[in-house]
Amino acid sequence: MQVDAYAITAEGQGLEPFTIERREPGPEEVLVELMYCGICHTDLVVANNESKQAQYPVVPGHEMVGRVAQVGEGVTKVAEGDLVGIGCIADSCRTCDPCHAGEEHYCNSGFVMTFNSTNLAGEKTWGGYSSHYTIHEHYVVKIPEGLDPAGAAPLLCGGITVYTPLKRFEAGPGKRVGVAGLGGLGHLAIKMAKAMGAHTTMITGSPNKIPDAERLGADDVVLTSDPDQVAAHAGSFDLIINTISGEHDVNAYLPYLSRKGVLCYVGAPQVPLPLVMGLLIFGDKVMAGSLIGGIPSTEEMLEFCAKHNITADIEMVDIQDVNAAWDRIEKNDVKYRFVIDLGSLS
Repeated sequence: MQVDAYAITAEGQGLEPFTIERREPGPEEVLVELMYCGICHTDLVVANNESKQAQYPVVPGHEMVGRVAQVGEGVTKVAEGDLVGIGCIADSCRTCDPCHAGEEHYCNSGFVMTFNSTNLAGEKTWGGYSSHYTIHEHYVVKIPEGLDPAGAAPLLCGGITVYTPLKRFEAGPGKRVGVAGLGGLGHLAIKMAKAMGAHTTMITGSPNKIPDAERLGADDVVLTSDPDQVAAHAGSFDLIINTISGEHDVNAYLPYLSRKGVLCYVGAPQVPLPLVMGLLIFGDKVMAGSLIGGIPSTEEMLEFCAKHNITADIEMVDIQDVNAAWDRIEKNDVKYRFVIDLGSLS
């Protein structure tokens, strides 16, 4: 079936109307009529070929929410009319140890991304800046009742990206969690860490971010330009979630960690970052990384967010304004996620 979409057709070009082909759902597949798609910075990195992996033309988008329009024979997970989400993962082998453990994003064969990738049948994947998406039922997650569907869209990437390390490193009562970087990931990390019961602190160099950090639920804020505040918080955090994707000084965050504290990266700077090894060694400190999360974790995260009424702070845009939204993202001019109203495609 032919469906409407927006694509970048060549490096250096803007997004423009495009037509793609979606397959009719197979025996274990579903066709989702998309309602909303979040705009993640990864969309820009990939489609603008900053990662040198763009397969033009590129239809971006991997934070999708919509309703099931059609199900293939044998589908049991969802039914027509269900409100569902599709995140980063379009396919995986489903037979290796990581897949069996519910960590499809670490599939030994390599997981298939929902855009700019090639599925196991050799077909190119087109993303969520489109009206419909066909996918195996395994990779569809139900959106719980009570969650605003537009605000839930960024949870399919941004939300699970910060939820996974918060769970892995046991954020909760009695733990002190710092969040570095107040953007699409950082604002969700504050909300989730606070909801888990952790004492949550925003770490920022920008005084103008203090009011928003407090509004989002941060217990306090460390202003890195204030030596007294930096000294007062030295050795105090059990976990720091670093969401910063640009070039920065890693070593500035390690002194904040307590003994055996963890600095976990979910932001992915495109350049190597120098590390002073002594800052890790003295104090048994740990540096870690975390990549999104598997399907079971995503389902768990959505239930957690429904229970605690957590969604992304969003600004809705029509698809016709997507290039302007991308320009604003490059200027960090959004609080804190753009979401495309895909009804505007028609």
